[in-house]
Amino acid sequence: MIVRAHGKLNLSLDVLGRTADGYHDLRMVMQAVEFGDDLDVELTRDGRFTIDPGQSYLPADGRNLALKAARLFLAGTGLGAAIRVTKRIPVCAGMGGGSADAAAVLRALNALTGRRLPAEELCKLGLQAGSDVPFCVLDGTALAEGRGEKLTRLPTLPDCSIVVCKPAFAISTPELFGRVDGRKSRLRPDTPGILAALEAGDLAGVARRLYNVFEDVLDRRQGDVFSIKRVLADRGALGAVMTGTGSAVFGLFDDEAAAQAAFEALSRQYQECFLTRPCGPSEV
Repeated sequence: MIVRAHGKLNLSLDVLGRTADGYHDLRMVMQAVEFGDDLDVELTRDGRFTIDPGQSYLPADGRNLALKAARLFLAGTGLGAAIRVTKRIPVCAGMGGGSADAAAVLRALNALTGRRLPAEELCKLGLQAGSDVPFCVLDGTALAEGRGEKLTRLPTLPDCSIVVCKPAFAISTPELFGRVDGRKSRLRPDTPGILAALEAGDLAGVARRLYNVFEDVLDRRQGDVFSIKRVLADRGALGAVMTGTGSAVFGLFDDEAAAQAAFEALSRQYQECFLTRPCGPSEV
């Protein structure tokens, strides 16, 4: 079975503090997009698990979330899986590429084995692979809380053009969390406002409230994030923000021609740019 692993974007991202077990307590509005990886998943009768991750620098062992998800799903069955990834989601971009691949494997194996586990059960399995996997199982739009595993489905973002651009550097997630913990300013996303705008189908209302607290602690080395945001705004984006812990930035457009022009302008300077649209919930 060939299945799409949809990329994810953060319409908002807030860090509320630390939990008793040492994890960060998050509150995020997350959106799946059509752009993503394709995975070819095949059951094997000999119990072996293999993966071609699509890029030589990506792990092909137990560190790979897609392989980990396959082992979790097929545990105790005697079956294995052969997985081949056509990789498109940029690595270290804040778009949940590894989590999306794991979720896609769970959906594929659910169909191939005929088990047809409900979404709730797939999310529980996915959480054992990674905190973002449950959202990627569901796709669509959701409020994610806790480590990202407490999900509330939301109305899908109104259809629009989305330009995504990743500068040619990665950002250290542990380093950014450390900076957020020590920051003095406490500006936060207007999460209730985003939820109300989604409920009303108000694209401009959502776009005005795009906010990611990690942008507040970027340093001058990461200035391309703000350069990309300026290009997107100058080319007509209703709003633009960094997704996750970066370094990819996206802008929402209600004008397809303006989005195309922004994409072309950014593509002349940055290699990893693409156009996409929001996608609704997946069929599990």
